[in-house]
Order: sequence, then C-alpha cells, then structure tokens
Amino acid sequence: MPRRLSICYAAPGHSLLETSGPTRNVLSLAECLSKWADVTVAFRSIRQPISASKYRVIAIEPDGEKHTAHKDDVAIRGLDPLAHMSYLQKLRSFSRECAGAYDLVLEKGWRLSGCLVCAFRQQGVPGVLVENDARYWNEPIEDLRSVVKYSLHKVSRIMSGFYCRRVPVIIVETEELKTALVKHLGVSADRVEVVGLGVDHCLFYPMEQRSIRDALGIDPSVTVLLYVGGMDKYHDLDPLIEALARVRLSSLELHLVGDGILRTQYEEKARRAQITVRCHGKVPHTLVPKYIAAADLCLAPYCTNAFYNGVVTFSTLKIPEYMACARPVISIPSGHIAKLIEHQVSGFVLPNEVPSWVSFLEKLPSRERLENMGRAAARAVESVSWEKTAARYLEVCQRLTTARFSSLSEAYKG
Repeated sequence: MPRRLSICYAAPGHSLLETSGPTRNVLSLAECLSKWADVTVAFRSIRQPISASKYRVIAIEPDGEKHTAHKDDVAIRGLDPLAHMSYLQKLRSFSRECAGAYDLVLEKGWRLSGCLVCAFRQQGVPGVLVENDARYWNEPIEDLRSVVKYSLHKVSRIMSGFYCRRVPVIIVETEELKTALVKHLGVSADRVEVVGLGVDHCLFYPMEQRSIRDALGIDPSVTVLLYVGGMDKYHDLDPLIEALARVRLSSLELHLVGDGILRTQYEEKARRAQITVRCHGKVPHTLVPKYIAAADLCLAPYCTNAFYNGVVTFSTLKIPEYMACARPVISIPSGHIAKLIEHQVSGFVLPNEVPSWVSFLEKLPSRERLENMGRAAARAVESVSWEKTAARYLEVCQRLTTARFSSLSEAYKG
C-alpha cells in the first residue's frame, strides 16, 4: 500500500475568500484529497478565516491583505513590478522554509504560474501546476496606462512560460486549455494531464422550490432566470438585459447573485429599461443552492471575446452545480460547455447575442418543461464528484513521488 503523502496545495495568487471560485475549488479538492494524504492549503493571505478539521490552512504572507484594496480573491492583481519581485522572493523563502514538511506541492495557477513549483523543485520537492486559464489579453490599448499594463502582461506571460516549460506535470480542466497552453506557452503535450472539476453533492442537490421561494420572498408564480457568479468581462449579461427590454414578459424575473465591476452597469441598464432585475449581491456559499432551487432556469452567459480564439477554455464550475440542483442551464456552444449541456434536454446552448436571446424569450419554455429538463440535468452530473477528481490528482502525485523516492533510494544505496 502506498505511503500516505504530505501535500501542500498552494494558491500563491489568491487570498482565501469563501465566496470566490478559486477558493472553493482549492478547498473542495483539499477536503477530498485528505482521505488519502495529509493536506495543507496555503493561500497568499486569509481574508476570511475558516474552520477546517480535515486539512491545515496557512498563509504564505500573513499580512498580505495590506497589499491589495480589491475585494476579489486575486491577491496579486494591481501590484507594481517591484512588489511582484518582492513577492517572488517571499515565495522562494516559503519554499526553503517548508520543503522539509512536504512530499509534493500543488500550485494553483495565477499570473506567474509555475514559479512556486520551480522554487520547491530547487529544494528537491516535486510539484504539479494546476492551471485553469490561458490568460488572454482582452482589454483595449488606448493610453499610456494600458500600454504599461499590456507590457507587464507580456512580461508575466514570458516568465510564466519559462516556469511552465520546466514543470514536470501540469493539470488542466479541459482539452481546450491543454491545446492553448501547448500552443501559446510551448508546453509539451505529454506533460499535461486533463482532470475535470467536481461537484459537492452534499451541498448542491435538488430541493423543493415553493418553500424556498417563500423564504427568499420570491413570487411563486413567476418564471425566474438566475445568474450566480462574478459580473466581469468573462460573463456578459448585457445581451440578455437588452433582449428583456425588447420582449416584455411580465411573468419573468431576472435574479443576480454575486458582485463585480459590471454590477452597477447592469442595474442601471435594467432601471432605464424598466425591467425586473433583482440583485442579491454576495451571499454565503452555503446559501447559493437555495437561490438555485428558487430558479427555473440558470444562466452561464460567457463572453467569447475574453478567451483565446473565442473558445471558453476553462471548466465552468457553476454549470454542473446548477445542474446538480436539478435546474436546466442556458449557456453558449463553446469548449467544454457543449459537452456538459445537451441542447433541449438538460438546457440550451445559444450565442450570447441579442437576436438569439430575443428568439429564445419569444418562445420561452413552460415552467413544467423546464422542471423536466432540470431532472435530466441532475442525472447528467450525478457521477461528477470531487472524490473522483481528487483520486485522479492522487494518481499524478503518487507517480511523481514514487519516482522521487526511487531516486533517493538508489542514491542512498550508492
């Protein structure tokens, strides 16, 4: 029987923030991986302390909160080049101080993906990069500030490419992301493993709608469209809001759970159009399934212009979580999404454009049909779990550590 490993799952570019997707990904995997290994999760800083009995939680930089005024989870965002260099020195110190405690390190992808794995590798500890983004530049270059930002982006991609090409194994969520990394960073395809995300079925499961609507103050007779997540350049709700302004449906409400830089824009646009949009803001992660249960149809409206070649490369977590709650999902026909949603069976796939939304809303399915589709959605993801994801991660970890222990054994014999 393989020995129980000691694994550090580090997220050097993120703060621990309970409502954020990266935090939930790391913690969900860590909890399941702890069945077979001693796991420590290390975020840059801890903005929201949590209680965890199955794994240990530490901060790479305990005072890291002071480095960012942003409320999101990307702790490295907005830092100037000198601060980047200072933080890289901190990561090297972290690897030297902690090398003796771990058999292997997992590094959650960030702006300088791969640098922590390489730092631990210099200390004799193998590592795996867990990458979920190709980091495509999707902002206009209009002034000196944007030129500087673009230049820093290019430098960071060159540095990350240098590190990534020296990482022994990279785990990605989709085949599309694997293709992007091979093409744009020069990573060898045989060193990239595709392992999808899981679903926490203890939290996301079908619930009775009527009582939950009563508790949340939602009219039991209306059709509810729901979006959960960040309101940013990757998720574009503008086409839907404009379509709702054209197709007046008095029995329909759009509900938004989450926050982001575009929230005010959406609220103002809905106010001017005089359509019913209810913004609930950020809610505790444990309450998200209740909002999903209150909905009839859930939304994942991605903006293809924000991704390499117009293809969504990451494995969106919200879609299988919606589906696990027995709700159909409407999203775009791109990348991994087309494999998750069966059109007209467990949801709908259509271009995130005003004409497509207008056509859909004019023929909006009945609530009864949406309920039946929701049951099909739940069946489609019932086998998707964090346990299976963690088991695949463990296989990769054991392969690397076995090679390391064999090498050390041979060196000892010699």
